[in-house]
Amino acid sequence: MKSLAINQAMDILKLLRQVAEGQDDVPSKLARITKIIAEQLNADASACYVSVDDDYLELFSSFGFSPDAAHKIKLRYGEGLVGEVAKTSRSLAVSDAWSHPKFSYKKGMGEEEYKSFLGVPLIRRSRSIGVLTVQSKEIHEYSRLEIEILETVAMVLAEMIASDEMSEYKKTLIKERGLATRERIKGLSLSKGYGLGKAVVHRRRQAVTKIFAEDKEKELRRLEIAHREMNDDLDAKFDAAQLGIGEHVDILDAYRMFAKDKGWYKKIADNVNSGLTVEAAVERAYEDMWNRLSGTKDSYLKERLHDLRDVADRLQSYLSGDTKNSEETGQWSDIIVVAQTMGPADLMDYDYNKIRGLIIEDGTPTMHVAIVAKALNIPVIAKIKGIFEEIKTGELIAVDGNDSYVYIHPSQAVQDKFKTKIAEKEKLQARLAELRKLPAKTLDGIRIGLYVNVGLAFDLDYIAATNCDGVGLYRTEIPFMASDVMPDVEKQTAYYKELMDKAGNKKVIFRSLDVGSDKLLPYWGSVGEENPAIGWRSIRITLDRRAILRKQLRAFLRAAAGKELNVMFPMISDLFEFEEAKETLLIELEKEKRRGDPVPSKVNTGLMIEVPSVVFQLEPILKQADFISVGTNDLAQFIFACDRGNPRLTERYDVLSSPFLKVMGEIVSQANAADVYCSVCGEMASNPIEAMALIGLGFRNLSSSGSSFGRVKSMIRTINVEEVSDYVKTLLKSQKRTLRPQLLAYAYDHGIEIY
Repeated sequence: MKSLAINQAMDILKLLRQVAEGQDDVPSKLARITKIIAEQLNADASACYVSVDDDYLELFSSFGFSPDAAHKIKLRYGEGLVGEVAKTSRSLAVSDAWSHPKFSYKKGMGEEEYKSFLGVPLIRRSRSIGVLTVQSKEIHEYSRLEIEILETVAMVLAEMIASDEMSEYKKTLIKERGLATRERIKGLSLSKGYGLGKAVVHRRRQAVTKIFAEDKEKELRRLEIAHREMNDDLDAKFDAAQLGIGEHVDILDAYRMFAKDKGWYKKIADNVNSGLTVEAAVERAYEDMWNRLSGTKDSYLKERLHDLRDVADRLQSYLSGDTKNSEETGQWSDIIVVAQTMGPADLMDYDYNKIRGLIIEDGTPTMHVAIVAKALNIPVIAKIKGIFEEIKTGELIAVDGNDSYVYIHPSQAVQDKFKTKIAEKEKLQARLAELRKLPAKTLDGIRIGLYVNVGLAFDLDYIAATNCDGVGLYRTEIPFMASDVMPDVEKQTAYYKELMDKAGNKKVIFRSLDVGSDKLLPYWGSVGEENPAIGWRSIRITLDRRAILRKQLRAFLRAAAGKELNVMFPMISDLFEFEEAKETLLIELEKEKRRGDPVPSKVNTGLMIEVPSVVFQLEPILKQADFISVGTNDLAQFIFACDRGNPRLTERYDVLSSPFLKVMGEIVSQANAADVYCSVCGEMASNPIEAMALIGLGFRNLSSSGSSFGRVKSMIRTINVEEVSDYVKTLLKSQKRTLRPQLLAYAYDHGIEIY
């Protein structure tokens, strides 16, 4: 059956290629293409819808429908059967379209006599850029064979829709409709800062022009060579790059492991053995994974899909031999990279020391390339519709990551302003470096404990680089996520001992395994929960699978032998869970003692405050806990019932609001009254203005990301705690949605450094 689909699709693609390579204009080509598809699939009608922006699709060509319907029929994503295909990026076959609940009648289309419907998405870089349909006048059950044929055709048609020729055609339509060009454009800032330079449009993915192989063995050799060259090049680039330390290095390391994944390689090879070229096999392997996982709500799996897309694109470039970027980039000292989307390793393809800004049309705050760029102090702007096709390589661009603006061909006055801002930032970076040897002490002499959050071994260098007070949060799940199998006690002990050795006599707080929700282990299957963020995750998993927790606690005890051990349990929802976890630790401690093994000089147990229910149980909890640490990320998410990974909600709720600050104040007040160590290890502690508010509430211990450490320390050394505390307390009476403007104004008025 599969070979039959390949043969029939091959005949259609030969005809389409002849049309695509012809001299006709775009409308004529599309009209001929839809006619060929209908005739070859024995359908009565065919239509091609193209995404005009992120909101709606437009009928660009059709056969069998009203001849003047092109460019008059528009559908929003999710509207009708066509909109549903575009929204879900999945094929949809319906024997009787009129009886389907999603059917939407469009006057002027001329579809009254058609019954059956088959629609497949035109996918480009993991996003639907259009829909290809066929319809018949009779009720018809579409077979898997027919669906596969149309999907194969759509794979090639998507490349044509994304071509430069089509881009120019769409621009012509925009001009004809009287839409103005843009010079100053508002986007979403993913990384702050200012950048000025020549635009470099990130290369498009190589088009798959040949689908079927003539020599399978030759194709398999091409795959082997390209795969090896790609991984050798990745190893060389990552090893040679001066990337510093932090989460961005973990991301790049995970990307490198993904590129070497044997399972993915085998799927491509199997597709080649079925008769496809390597290029088509790579695309089919990705599409199979996309069809299985694109509907997931799990942000971790979504990022894995993005990584797979990026690795697939990279492999395609090695297959084509096109592994170089524009030659112009080598002549420019300052560049702004413009991309529709891109992977974290793509930054390494450029001299990233020359990158002054990054514009990503489809960017999100959690995407890996944005995290890497932020760590490299590169401003990033996202969510600007159509900018990838609008900007050309060589154009002068200014990026304002602070106010979220992109300037195309900025005036001399704007250029001068940006140059001043960039110079100020360079001075700030130099000043922050000088703070390393100075204590985190306020103007009125109050010492603030300033710690760092760490994960993989790369982060451990922050301990010495920042001269911090210790590690306020060690994310033990990251080594688990980076491993192909569950790490045994010996391997875990080695991880934790390396941290203890790097920390010396400084305080270290281990967080027990925090997985589930958006952090899935590659060797665990997903439980398929509707709401994983409030489902079976974190301490709930390890208490249910107690052997996992016991092994990890045993590794903690052995790694901290002779030193003080601090173990923190995450996602605690009530006192009983904390008692269970604490008891498990004490049992393992007694076992180690009975075996005569060395044990820590002292063992402290604590918990993360991130579930609202424990805020109402603080009094009994503080009688049993040696310390607590507030995880503001999840706590805010649960208090506001707001998915912090949803870009639509990014600016709707603010931790600097009276309700949330009151909760934080209550936590630290009770902890201080009980004389229990209390810290904040969530993102609030990494943002200077938010950290200032925390200090005003009474917090005296903060644990930030290593990259934010210097900025938070600079803020601490320029505040007067008594004055800040008085001001924050007056703000708590406010009913405003956010107190951020008032706090920012206070900082500016009092010379507090909140860069």
